[in-house]
Amino acid sequence: MNVAGVNVNEGTSQILFQEPFASEVAAASLHLVRSCEPTAGLSMPVHSWRYRYIKRLIDFTAAVILVTLLAVPGLLIAAAIVLTSRGPVFYREERVGRGGSRFRIWKFRSMFSNASLHRWVNESAPDGRRIEWRMCKEVHDPRITPVGRFLRRWSFDEIPQLFNVLSGDMSLIGPRPIVESEIPHYGERVSVYLAANPGLSGLWQISGRSRIGYLQRAELDEIYVQSWSLGADLRIFLLTVPAVVGRVGAN
Repeated sequence: MNVAGVNVNEGTSQILFQEPFASEVAAASLHLVRSCEPTAGLSMPVHSWRYRYIKRLIDFTAAVILVTLLAVPGLLIAAAIVLTSRGPVFYREERVGRGGSRFRIWKFRSMFSNASLHRWVNESAPDGRRIEWRMCKEVHDPRITPVGRFLRRWSFDEIPQLFNVLSGDMSLIGPRPIVESEIPHYGERVSVYLAANPGLSGLWQISGRSRIGYLQRAELDEIYVQSWSLGADLRIFLLTVPAVVGRVGAN
């Protein structure tokens, strides 16, 4: 198929949720990141001054505009969260950024904050099951609130990530930010993934999201980084709107 002007091979990829979830590999993932050169000595478009300066200027300007436009809807979402479940409005989680750096991602809280519930889920659901909840939005996750389910379905929970874009930890368009336990799924592609800033949207979001397995997701991230251009970013941005409105891959 052709996505945002980039050719992607058709194929079926499966999500493998082994029990336990690659515990030995996940434990070594931090060493893997630190030992990999971000681009394995390759020269790629993301090394260019256009990526470092023009893309950053576009990201910052667009994020300021979007934060302004979404201020009122954001306040309404915050009120809905406060009125329907106990806990903070925002949720922060550590993700892997460019070059293997760590940063805290911002989201509207979509889960119950009941510590006993999370402890019970963590003890009763193996690692593989929890990673399945991360990838397959159609699978019922008992930790998600009714409001949170609505927010996730329409991707409204990710609005606060605009502040990550403003700070420079993320970009509007790029590979999806991952947690450390997801690194093993990228295999040898991890060095390419680490060459770019994670994005609010990207090829994964407009190509099926939770319907796509880790293998194809890693392939899409690799294609994006190696084929990056401002034109491709624009096409992905324009395709993000119908993907979100149509709830592509977000059940």
